[in-house]
Amino acid sequence: MRDYEAATAFLGEWGRFQRLVFFLLSASTIPNGFNGMSAVFLAGTPEHRCVVPSGANLSAEWLNASIPLELRGGQAVPSRCRRYRLAALTNLSALGLRPGSDVELESLEQEPCRDGWEYSRDVYRSTIVTEWNLVCEDDWKVPLTTSLFFVGVLIGSFISGQLSDRFGRKSILFLTMAVQTAFSFMQIFSISWEMFTVLFLIVGMGQISNYVVAFILGTEILGKSVRIIFSTLGICIFFAIGYMLLPLFAYFIRDWRMLLLALTIPGLFCIPLWWIIPESPRWLISQGRYKEAEVIIRKAAKINGVPAPEVLFDTAEMQDWKPQQQQKAILLDLFRTRNIATITIMSLLLWFFTSVGYFGLSLSTPNWHGNAYINCFLSAVIEVPAYVIAWLLLRCLPRRYSLAGIFFLGGGVVLFIQLVPADFNVLSVGLVMLGKFGITAAFSMLYVYNVELYPTLVRNMAVGATSTASRLGSIIAPYFVYLDAYDKYLPYILMGSLTVLIGILTLFLPESYGNSLPESFEQMLKVKCFRNRQQTTGIRNAKESPKVLVTPL
Repeated sequence: MRDYEAATAFLGEWGRFQRLVFFLLSASTIPNGFNGMSAVFLAGTPEHRCVVPSGANLSAEWLNASIPLELRGGQAVPSRCRRYRLAALTNLSALGLRPGSDVELESLEQEPCRDGWEYSRDVYRSTIVTEWNLVCEDDWKVPLTTSLFFVGVLIGSFISGQLSDRFGRKSILFLTMAVQTAFSFMQIFSISWEMFTVLFLIVGMGQISNYVVAFILGTEILGKSVRIIFSTLGICIFFAIGYMLLPLFAYFIRDWRMLLLALTIPGLFCIPLWWIIPESPRWLISQGRYKEAEVIIRKAAKINGVPAPEVLFDTAEMQDWKPQQQQKAILLDLFRTRNIATITIMSLLLWFFTSVGYFGLSLSTPNWHGNAYINCFLSAVIEVPAYVIAWLLLRCLPRRYSLAGIFFLGGGVVLFIQLVPADFNVLSVGLVMLGKFGITAAFSMLYVYNVELYPTLVRNMAVGATSTASRLGSIIAPYFVYLDAYDKYLPYILMGSLTVLIGILTLFLPESYGNSLPESFEQMLKVKCFRNRQQTTGIRNAKESPKVLVTPL
């Protein structure tokens, strides 16, 4: 059978049909930007201290001195979790003694916050932390909340990858969209932290899963010259737009329930897309459903205003190809040979550590110097130039060296943060932003690189498996942020070191630059088993045929 791209070349690269698919699939990822980082504000922890009951009969002096001081960030500040024993303070106040002059405060017995906490309203009016007092002894629940969200994403990524390979890209895309939107709405009515967290886990199952399926659907429908710009600019930039809108919504809506409602509503606008976005013809062909694929291709030709040939797929050739294409892939096919297994394991490690760096830096924005809303917005904005640079690198340079260089940049500057003097807060934030820039660019490039290595039959499964590794990294990322409570530089040392490590690992991967997407396991093996001479030939041929990567945009 003819190559799929050759059979559909008459459609052109950037007709009305391709533009429609490009922008609608990209726009469908905007809600993912909302939900992916919403925990930054939904689970924000404001400044807090122990409540001293109004009926404690303390003088004004003893009321002001009721909270002991502790050293935090090199400064003496009121304790968040302790107060002086209230009964002792009441007795001392009744005797007319004065704190500091008559009584040494350091000698007084302390107790935990038995009457609850009072929270600063300067940054947040209400979060799940203030709603259910997730501080002090229960502060471990905050990173666990975010981690369980990513556990849901992990489950969803794993399941959706196999389901979409078996039941189709389009069906699973809209199913995961529905899960994300419906359960986000149910979260608004949570009556306990446990209920919120369980629903958050289910939201996670639909969140990145539909992002991955939309990515696969777009790369399989669009041609070579548009595929890379879709993967690095289209779908990623629309995700970043959603991410940028998150702090904007959070700034004006500071109650967590109303914020969650505002972030849920945009998901409803994706419903009409069901009647516009088509199924992947590549997937239909891989399942032997040639007539359905032909209907979609002929409809695309009509939309583009170009004539379609009378015969798209020869019946005899289709029958010869059918047994191969109807075989069902399983996860073990990603480890079919020693070479494929090695590449798969290396890819899993790359995605895991990249995810730790990306989500670790993204979730730590409230810990940066300055305004939490501005920091989050800047963290989102920096992704746009990162995606542009990633696209340019994918167009012009081999995958391995581009990725390795970006990893070295991102990890190196994050490691350098510990050397910045304490007074240079703006420089520290700038280095974090540069690190986020590098890791974000690498993250978007990994999607393209991964797709180029696997054939149609298991491509979505491969992306789902590596995305699963990515989710494992995102699950532990909140605990990297949590390490800030012990040493403010420790999270950056760990994330920077891991990022440099995977930069080295990238240099051992095969080069896929300049090759068509593989359609079969045999083609996959050829791509993966290229020797240095073949890699060099592939790169030289790509340079001689720049149309492979040049976009008409």
